Amino acid sequence: MSRTLVIGDIHGGLKALEQVFERAQVTQTDKLIFLGDYVDGWSQSAQLIDYLMALSRTNECVFIKGNHDTWCHEWLIYKEEIPFRLKHGALETINSYHNYTAEQLAAHLQFFENLTNYYIDDKNRLFIHAGFSSMHGPASEHYESNYSWDRTLWEMAVTMDKRIQKHSVLYPKRLLLFNEIYIGHTPTLNYNETIPMQGCNVWNIDTGAAFLGKLTCLDIDTKQFWQSDEVFTLYPNEKGRNK
Repeated sequence: MSRTLVIGDIHGGLKALEQVFERAQVTQTDKLIFLGDYVDGWSQSAQLIDYLMALSRTNECVFIKGNHDTWCHEWLIYKEEIPFRLKHGALETINSYHNYTAEQLAAHLQFFENLTNYYIDDKNRLFIHAGFSSMHGPASEHYESNYSWDRTLWEMAVTMDKRIQKHSVLYPKRLLLFNEIYIGHTPTLNYNETIPMQGCNVWNIDTGAAFLGKLTCLDIDTKQFWQSDEVFTLYPNEKGRNK
């Protein structure tokens, strides 16, 4: 039976992705939606991109762009890095590309260029890395960077007074646009949670794989989810983004 599975921020943790796919018993009939931030953190960013490109030849895949992916894309083009990014896992990404050929780099550049800012399925479910600020939806977003940076959508959803009904004039218009919204970007560890969180119709799937958390894969129809081990245990000699 075909499933649609959504996967949270991976941050170079290829071992975690392989582990969670094994636990979820992913097959070629499953549609896979990745919420972005494939790189920066653990040591296998380049190898993870290789894995994802191969996966796209066997499965229907949707690859959303995260803020760290934007940074990596720029680095592949200009081969320049700034100290701010190095502090957020970019050094591990750069090192993972050691010995990659010009042909391999060109293929990865094409992968990043093909990433999409967001995806809406046939059941009016939105998949986006971070969020959007326009009350008319992501298609009307004025600043493209909001797709991969905005946290106001999640902060609004998770803190909203549950007594406010959808028909109320107080109910946020952004939340009425879609049946469900799936995001990453803001680790649930920030809220002392290690599993996916729901705020109104928004599901946060980033369970802190870049830090001390796990990687999560969730079935969007049943809401069953699978998780890797805490990713730092899979890379015992590394710090990820715990610096």
